[in-house]
Amino acid sequence: MTTLIVLLVIGLVIGGIGVYMKISPSKSKLQIMREETHFPVVSGFNLNRQELEFPRDFQGNFNLVIVAFQQPQQAVVNTWIPFAQELEEKIPGFIYYELPTIYEMPAFSRTFINEGMRAGIPDQTARERTITLYLDKETFKSALDISNENEIHLFLVDQDGNIFWRSSGGFTEDKAGELLGVLEERQKES
Repeated sequence: MTTLIVLLVIGLVIGGIGVYMKISPSKSKLQIMREETHFPVVSGFNLNRQELEFPRDFQGNFNLVIVAFQQPQQAVVNTWIPFAQELEEKIPGFIYYELPTIYEMPAFSRTFINEGMRAGIPDQTARERTITLYLDKETFKSALDISNENEIHLFLVDQDGNIFWRSSGGFTEDKAGELLGVLEERQKES
């Protein structure tokens, strides 16, 4: 009987490790491609546990990337979501992404954070579009010319990492007008 219990415990531990390895996001890739300000090559896992690499995996011709550094900034990110969803409906090739950006940490901590966010976000689109980055934040911020983490930062980028518009902070009609103007201009050039 004792042998059976030991085997059962070993089986549970091995099974648990297997599940953990399946859902544990790996460390994000970060590669600077040019000296001028651009969206660098980064990788991360979305809340559906799919690994993505950007800018390669941006699905749109026009990608609104919303970068947040602190959990309380989610409320500010949310001020942009209705406008971003409206733009997706109106502008072909426009899509938005949320990139919570966190410093490098051990696998257990990455898993804990990602699975916690996953549990809190039942919406399928939000899960697909929320990709957590665990990386050297200083290098990432330098590539994007981000001077602080006190507010969210937004970028309109293409699939090559070129930045056509940038802003920071919560949604305002003025910022929305600027973004819409740039999108209309880019559409004419396409």
